[in-house]
This record gives sequence, structure tokens and C-alpha cells, in this order.
Amino acid sequence: MQFFCYHRDRPGSAALREELVEEHWSYMDRYAAQLIACGPTLDGDTATGSTHIVDLPDLAAARAFAFDEPNFQAGVYRDVMLRCWRNVLGRTMWDFPGGREGGNRYLVLGLGAG
Repeated sequence: MQFFCYHRDRPGSAALREELVEEHWSYMDRYAAQLIACGPTLDGDTATGSTHIVDLPDLAAARAFAFDEPNFQAGVYRDVMLRCWRNVLGRTMWDFPGGREGGNRYLVLGLGAG
């Protein structure tokens, strides 16, 4: 199953986020084969959260992924949105050209009622 996970930063947590960067990436490396997309959300150059789209066996595994993450455990994030997701294109972020220098990319969340 595929899941969309959005960790939203707690205000004033930038220093703690920076302190945990190696722990965060070490944790993410454990899921490298399952990641469809990942990266920070930004306001200019300031991180405001982290987005991960990951293919895991079930909801329990997705919850473990989201809530065992070092930044969440340390209090960097104020909340987590975890939703089932479908990769209708069948590709990962690494299948698209451009990399970091290939132009801006945007995440648009349309939150509906219910």
C-alpha cells in the first residue's frame, strides 16, 4: 500500500531539526527502496515540514514509519497527516528530470470536508 505522510514543523523547531539531520537521513535510508518521493516543504529557504510518499505493507507499518521518525520523536513536528495514496503515474520522483536544479516543484493539498 502507498501512503502520503506530511510532518508539519512546530514553530521555532529549526535548530532542533538541524541538530537531528543525520539521524533523520539515517532513518530515511532504511526506507530508500520504499520511497516514491520525499523532501522538505519550504517557505523560501526555511523548512516548514517534511513530505514522504512511501510504499509499505499496511497502515500499521505506515504509522510506525511516521511516528518512529527521529524528528517526530524529538518534537520537531507539531502534527502528522497520514493518508492512503495511489501512484497513478507509476513513477518515483527520481524518474523525473531536473533534480534539485530543474525548477520549482509545489505540493498542493486540497483538504476537503469529512
